Amino acid sequence: MASQQFLDATGESFSNLNGWNTWTTKDPTSGGHRRGSTSFSAIIAAFIPTFLTAVVYLTIFIFIRGRYRSFYAPRTYFPTIPEKDHTPLQGHGKLDWAHSVRHLNDKFILRHNSLDAYLFLRFLRNLILICFIGCCLTWPILFPINAMGGGTATQLDRISFSNVYDKKKLYAHAVIAWVFIIIVLFLVTRERIYLVGLRQAYLSSKTQAARLSSRTILFLNPPEGANDESNLKRIFGDEAQRSWVVSDVCEISKVADERNSKAMQLEGAEVKMIIDANKKRLKANKEGNASNGNRDEEDLIRNSRPSHRLQAGVGEEVDTIEWSRKKTSELAEKVQKARESYNAEDSHGARAIFVEYTDQIAARQAYRELNLQHQVNQVENTLQKDLRFIGMVPKEILWDNIIMTPAARISGNYSSWALVIAIIIFWSIPVGVVGTLSNISELTNRVRFLRFLDNLPPSIMGLIRGFLPPFLLSLLVSYVPKFFRYIAKKTEPSNSQAELKTQNWYFIFQVIQVFLVTTFTSGATSVVTKIAKEPSSIPILLGNNLPKASNFYLTYFILQGVASSADNILNYSDLIEDIFLGRLFDKTPRDKYTRYTYMKGLSWGSSYPKFTNFAVIAIAYSCIAPLVLGFAGIGISLYYLSYRYNLLFTMQSKIDTKGQAYSRALQHMLTGVYLSELCLLGLFSIRTAPGPLIMMLILFFLTIFYHYLMNRHIKPMEKYLPLHPDEDEQEPLLSAAEEGHSGSRIESLGHGRLPRRILDPVARFLEPHIFASRQAMAEWLREATPHDPSPTEEEPPSYSDEEVKNAYLHPALTSKTPKLWLVRDQMGLSRREIEENGKVGIGSSDEGAELDGKGNVVWSEDDFEKVPVFKRPVVY
Repeated sequence: MASQQFLDATGESFSNLNGWNTWTTKDPTSGGHRRGSTSFSAIIAAFIPTFLTAVVYLTIFIFIRGRYRSFYAPRTYFPTIPEKDHTPLQGHGKLDWAHSVRHLNDKFILRHNSLDAYLFLRFLRNLILICFIGCCLTWPILFPINAMGGGTATQLDRISFSNVYDKKKLYAHAVIAWVFIIIVLFLVTRERIYLVGLRQAYLSSKTQAARLSSRTILFLNPPEGANDESNLKRIFGDEAQRSWVVSDVCEISKVADERNSKAMQLEGAEVKMIIDANKKRLKANKEGNASNGNRDEEDLIRNSRPSHRLQAGVGEEVDTIEWSRKKTSELAEKVQKARESYNAEDSHGARAIFVEYTDQIAARQAYRELNLQHQVNQVENTLQKDLRFIGMVPKEILWDNIIMTPAARISGNYSSWALVIAIIIFWSIPVGVVGTLSNISELTNRVRFLRFLDNLPPSIMGLIRGFLPPFLLSLLVSYVPKFFRYIAKKTEPSNSQAELKTQNWYFIFQVIQVFLVTTFTSGATSVVTKIAKEPSSIPILLGNNLPKASNFYLTYFILQGVASSADNILNYSDLIEDIFLGRLFDKTPRDKYTRYTYMKGLSWGSSYPKFTNFAVIAIAYSCIAPLVLGFAGIGISLYYLSYRYNLLFTMQSKIDTKGQAYSRALQHMLTGVYLSELCLLGLFSIRTAPGPLIMMLILFFLTIFYHYLMNRHIKPMEKYLPLHPDEDEQEPLLSAAEEGHSGSRIESLGHGRLPRRILDPVARFLEPHIFASRQAMAEWLREATPHDPSPTEEEPPSYSDEEVKNAYLHPALTSKTPKLWLVRDQMGLSRREIEENGKVGIGSSDEGAELDGKGNVVWSEDDFEKVPVFKRPVVY
């Protein structure tokens, strides 16, 4: 373990627990001895392998992209995506895609992918802007001051805060902190106002407003009598026109799931028989033993029929096709009888209810103002506050969770938080071990059997110090969001809500483990103990450790920005799985179709926190080790390019948070502001610099006050859309005369003095309350771009009576027996099986799939309309 000695104002020696700045120092005026910093060599050791890896990845990508078009460019032609949303591509050359990436505006992603996808790219652009502004502000001023700060640091440590011993020079750090933090607060405020206007314009458009989900609200734990249709308007308002009661249908759901499972078993067995029989026939023909009659052919078929035992290894052996066909038919009949006897009004009361209103405005008003508190008992009263959700689409609903009892939901929430906290705490053990690797010299001094490492060549030691710690840290952290998402899906009513909760949890984890624990590096135990005994020591601990850990994050950003962004484009792991595992395990046409048409999506709960923590680290280090800002900006820029390619060509948004994930990320980013202020408070305390300390104290409390005011005014507009089309124009933050933007002071002052190409962007940036209003954003959404003409207003979605009737019913009450997809063959076995299945009411088809000359399954990749399982989704 590294030593926890800290350098104070008297010049006592310390040894860096992160190992990046391994030195022993005294007051610089007394001529203390110093061992040279290894920061530069560690960075080079991290950069070389990551750069070479990135070059190899990109080279492979360029050469194989055209061959695996379905993997690297499905958004250009897949029928599962509406033709109007296809990404234009000039050709299929090795670099033709670069033209689209370069020239297509991000607005194209907003129009043709999703609001969340556009906002994610905007978030990355804003992080790049913050880093760029920070570099322009800090580098010209703080680099020279740090370099001439009176210390004796070497290499990159010379331009960090740790080289400053002249107290008067610390005023520069305090002034720069004031300016930079004010800029960050302005940018966050501006983006939140912008988001309000964009969401209002986007979600109020005719196409979005006409969707069934836009005028439907989910109420969890509704009051007694809500399942009675005659009480609909009395309880939920006069504008309520339809309801879908959700009650406990677990028994029906289990039978329906078993029916589906047996149907897939039947399909697999029939396809296997068809393939085996035809391959045996091909083999017989090849060997000159061609069948001369139906009898030989029937023998081939009989020998190819699969069988299995009812109990593993010991039960009765049965014909798999006959048995699974019989079971599927019996279970389908059982499901139908259970549905006929089911009545939502009589089945254990309503656990939840979906209510459709006449239009979007009525739904918004009910969501905002409807008071059900007086209609529920005291136990439910504590739960009713936030247990209503608007805009929930059927495919995102987690049905098992919305039928939970109030007690189960409360206990589930507490249990999930306890489990998450435990994961965060105990994950510090492996993260702490990774931190010790960066201080390998100190580690070998304390652990004898590791002393052989001291004899390794300097290049190998540099690799261990520079490359291995951030690589292992990235690997450790990558598994955490999967755990968090699994936990969140046990209690939240929908995938989007689970993703938002995952985002909160994973951000907390990122800040604690990737930032704080790694900064304290020797593990959380000693630090947590100190903080528990003396909470006021937090600024001192942060102040002492942050300058020493800065070089770790330089290599961390190198690894993430260079290698990981290249891997983000190549995505070799999924490609290998797609190629090799598909050939090994995909036997039926359905398996091949599912793998072929699967499109990767972005998980907002894991994507946002990673980059929000990048921003937290960069902001926290902005005045302590300004070089971090540059490395963070470059790393995020490379990620931006990789995600831009993916969202244009390969990714499809699967979870719709309607911009809420972006809003939370902006709030989370302010953690970096507070940590920056706390760290500077700690550093100024250590240096006993009262003037800069007082300046930071004032800024700290002003930040808290400003954050409170910002939330007070903006949060309601983020949560609630306007009740009337022009309501947002009456709000103080979004009020302005729209015609000609006459409310713009910047344009008025600059008119005639500055060219419009300079004046307009400046005005838009500095006056979001005018240019981000709902009407202004609606006009912006309709504007044409050079490579994306102004879109015509889409036809609002229309629904059949059956689609509306089944929209928010539990799938167990509406799902049909899966239609089996067989493969057509020359022996006619598929036609025979279709007839046999039809006799017991099981639908089957062999359209769009056949056996080739070698007996392998091929399906209609170029014509999805022939595929029996393909259907265009209903846009709810």
